[in-house]
Amino acid sequence: MLSYQHAFHAGNHADLLKHLVLTRVLTYLTVKPAPLLYVDTHSGSGGYRLDSKEALKLQEYRQGIGVLWGRDDIPEQLEPLLSLVTKFNRGATELNFYPGSPWLARQLLRPVDRLELCELHPTDYARLRKQFGGDSKVRCHYEDGYKHSLSLLPPIEKRGLVLIDPSYEEKKEYQQVVDHLLALHKRFATGIYALWYPVVEQDRIERLQRQLVRSGIRRIDVYELYRDREQRQVGMNGSGMIVINPPWQLREEITTALEYLAPLVGEAGRGGWRVQELVGE
Repeated sequence: MLSYQHAFHAGNHADLLKHLVLTRVLTYLTVKPAPLLYVDTHSGSGGYRLDSKEALKLQEYRQGIGVLWGRDDIPEQLEPLLSLVTKFNRGATELNFYPGSPWLARQLLRPVDRLELCELHPTDYARLRKQFGGDSKVRCHYEDGYKHSLSLLPPIEKRGLVLIDPSYEEKKEYQQVVDHLLALHKRFATGIYALWYPVVEQDRIERLQRQLVRSGIRRIDVYELYRDREQRQVGMNGSGMIVINPPWQLREEITTALEYLAPLVGEAGRGGWRVQELVGE
């Protein structure tokens, strides 16, 4: 199925969590001078208009990036993300645009690094190609992100991050992402893998996490952000990120950021969060 378009949800609370993790991981990875590979399995269009008819239909960004816009008390862990969103808005005081993961990654990566972006929705792929046209360090692929990301590993750089961010339109993707993580890790055990998932059906999430615990993979963290900590909200109450081989101190940084974010994105102040070491060393 290719009906999902992120333009309806751009800049929402799920994007905040995903992009918080993305910016922190890439900040750590780029401390060392050695080159790295960034792979995005479900890239989207690379950027979104928040005044488009799609974004305005649900206006989810108001309980996402909108709660941070214009604030001067955000913790340092969120500052790089907000700074990049400001840059994407060309320094304007009004919030009209929100960047996708590929654009954020490109800003944080260096000339020695490489980006491989996959997208199967024809409209989003065309926009993605347009945004990165002429950039020799970025390759856009109109291909299945699962298959292509596997073909890229192990990378010649011997360092890398793979972001897996499917829509979960088809329920089989909950199992597919587990199988894919195992296959990726088998090829490149020292790579960093970041998997996003929606908090909608708790039993599917618990099954996904149990499978990873039993997989034999070590060093797995879980980070979740909810609009209602009591899980009473209908639909997508929040989202989560599973990170394999998280950088040192990432868990502590995400904890600080989510403590700040949860009350802001929560429904009537009922927001909640979870940070857990799912599997240790």
